[in-house]
Amino acid sequence: MSTEPEPTSEDPTATVDAGPETPGTADEAGRTADVPVSDAHAGDADAGRPVGEGAGDAGTGDRGAASAGVPAAGAGPADGEGATGPADGGVVGDAGSAGSDVESSGPGDSGGEGASGSPAGSVEGGGEAAQVSEAEAELAAQQVERERIARRKAEKQRPIDAGGKLSGTAADLLAAVRAVESGEKPAATVFGDPTPAPRRPAPETAPPPRPVRAEQAVGPAGPAPETAQAVRRVLAEGGAPEALAPQTAALLGEGAEEALRADPWQLLRVGGVRPEQADGFARALLGAACGPDDERRGRAVTVWLLEQAALAGHTALELPRLTATLAQRGVPDPDAAVQSTLAEGEALAFQDAVEEPGARPGPASGGAGGTDAPDEDEERPVRVLIGLERFALAEESLADGLARLVNSAPKQDGSAADWERAADSAQGAAADLIRAVAGHGLVLHTGGEASLAEPAALLRAARELGLRAWAAAPGALGRDRFAAQPGGGTSPAAHGSDPTAPAPEGSAPVGPAAVTLAGLLAGTEGPGRDADGALDLDLLVVLDAPQLDVEAGALLVESLPDGARLVLAGDPAVLWSAGPGRVFADLLAARVCPQVASRRPDPGPLGELVSGIGIGELAQVDAPGKEVVIVPVRDAGEAVHRTVQLVADSVPRAIGVPAEDTQVITPGHGGAAGTRALNAALKQRLNPGPGRFGGFDPGDRVAYSPVPGRTLPGRVVKADADGLHLSCAGETVVVPQERVERSVRHGWALTAHQAVGGRWPAVVVVLPGDAAQALSRPWIYTAFGRAVRHLSVVQGVEQALPRAVAEVPAKPRTTRLPVLLAPQVPVAD
Repeated sequence: MSTEPEPTSEDPTATVDAGPETPGTADEAGRTADVPVSDAHAGDADAGRPVGEGAGDAGTGDRGAASAGVPAAGAGPADGEGATGPADGGVVGDAGSAGSDVESSGPGDSGGEGASGSPAGSVEGGGEAAQVSEAEAELAAQQVERERIARRKAEKQRPIDAGGKLSGTAADLLAAVRAVESGEKPAATVFGDPTPAPRRPAPETAPPPRPVRAEQAVGPAGPAPETAQAVRRVLAEGGAPEALAPQTAALLGEGAEEALRADPWQLLRVGGVRPEQADGFARALLGAACGPDDERRGRAVTVWLLEQAALAGHTALELPRLTATLAQRGVPDPDAAVQSTLAEGEALAFQDAVEEPGARPGPASGGAGGTDAPDEDEERPVRVLIGLERFALAEESLADGLARLVNSAPKQDGSAADWERAADSAQGAAADLIRAVAGHGLVLHTGGEASLAEPAALLRAARELGLRAWAAAPGALGRDRFAAQPGGGTSPAAHGSDPTAPAPEGSAPVGPAAVTLAGLLAGTEGPGRDADGALDLDLLVVLDAPQLDVEAGALLVESLPDGARLVLAGDPAVLWSAGPGRVFADLLAARVCPQVASRRPDPGPLGELVSGIGIGELAQVDAPGKEVVIVPVRDAGEAVHRTVQLVADSVPRAIGVPAEDTQVITPGHGGAAGTRALNAALKQRLNPGPGRFGGFDPGDRVAYSPVPGRTLPGRVVKADADGLHLSCAGETVVVPQERVERSVRHGWALTAHQAVGGRWPAVVVVLPGDAAQALSRPWIYTAFGRAVRHLSVVQGVEQALPRAVAEVPAKPRTTRLPVLLAPQVPVAD
């Protein structure tokens, strides 16, 4: 397959063995996704180097994998990058079997700019003190939040104590599942009403740690040289590439050598390593003592599958699906493997009530409980879920923070009459939005690109009322799009002002009101933090909200002060977040807060075309100014040739858009018409050169991924001893030489997940014949919607294109947010 596309829509309850690359969510080492993805948002986990390169490429020997089958150096994604690619749904399977280079389901990169997006901060060399990268700054900020979540976790009773034997709820759940499978009636204790747990205390009495600025942030320390050397010896002994030593030592810590010898399957935690490769390593170390029924292997494969599910967008997996896939992976006793994983505290078990379609979700296990107790004799269907602690705690923290916003009255900034006057001065949905925000702590706003004018009007009105109002986008492209709106920003110095400069107390912000979400949370952009560690603001509008995953969402809501107002705004039809969860879609479905739908259509033939796709219709539109052009092709080779011709000649000559303002979008990274092939051809035509620095030359367009799941389009300025100097969204970035291969790729061609946060004057979407399996309505909507003036579609998929628009929606993701919110907040009218 030329683009190695993601699989088509499949029954999410069926266990299959396929799945494209799905980039990671945050600071996990890039791992290949083992879940089929429909909107695979993440094919861009590692700075643009598909996770599949760690699995698929390594497996084929492209990077010299050793005898154990473990990927060689550079085969994985960017350092510590995980998958941000939630393949929207799908089931855990073999990522390698369906092509490793397909972009995964989410807009990995928040549309190129991930939900937890981090700013492209500058890294200066020369005589100045070295600054840490924005990736390290974001990781430091996330660590602060994780420590807070960990403290909260300690206050709650868990179903399983780490290191203990399986007991209590988890044991009952597994027993209940076996009983159902055997036709017996489950024990009443499993399906009875859970004892209501006390609500979590409101904010802790001790102020949380205040995140440090990027310049002061300290990144995670690397492994000691002696530790890495010891790991290198073990890897060599097991036939694994010694280049994996730094990653392995960093993951396993000081006792990495002993840990690997005691449990060789710990190698599966390293990005790009697959079960069959870890098996080869274990056989080399353990010899005859190694077998498929080894308890250590069962635990490692269980955790690995849960991680792949997270890369595909799930925050947990249903137990039957997990056990079926474990059996597929050669685990003789899947139930015992799950039990062992729970007993060791490496995963958590949950039981969630199963409601009728369209009904409000019931309370989750351990939740506060509903108001109407079910009849004792009534059997309550439940689903048993298994999830990694990291995402479970983030989703719980997110639900608690959202409930706090919904249930608490917003700060009284301005009188009701003042807010009403502000609404009267606005028009249409903008007035509705202002009225909703006046009386509610959480509001959702939906609409296309034209609807950005409404959050801008809200921001302008709020600032006139004296509120400290800010807008944040997942990435720099979204930030700059909004800043161009009237009221979106008031000064060209948007991102360069000192965030620590004092302002008069109670005054509205001076300077730009649009920032990146990561910059806001890290303190490098926006208002900074108050004395209690909360964001120093009264109103926050989060743009491109569908790109928000559960970890970024938890970090955000936990950072908001009491009485603050939060508006989540975005287009629900675009690709979902690169990281696990579907926060915006879950909130829309839960109906827990006011929702304001924009009535402002996107203009022109392009707006008409994209609006039709959003409702499942690929209509023919009149395009008198050649706004939409279809270019049929027979094969991938012709697709590449015609794409280069369009970008370099036809579009500049006929439309007046220069090549540097034209963006190419294609479904995957690999194959004869993927981003790599297209970028090679476009570089040869537009900026030929020897590629002396890691294949790059000054003037090259690039896609830089500072952290997993986020892509910043930019251009190469120069290269020197400090690294590769890039210009990204008007900011200077220096990428150290050792990170270039894994975090920078050419950017004339992007995947839709990388591009989701931006818009360009002209867009060329490339769909060769074998890309049909990768297409879905959200993918097509997102790709076509990136064009402002002109869209060329180079396509050989023929009728697969309208069929995908009409019949292939986003694959569902398994999440718990609606269930966690149900007992805490009432349904909004």
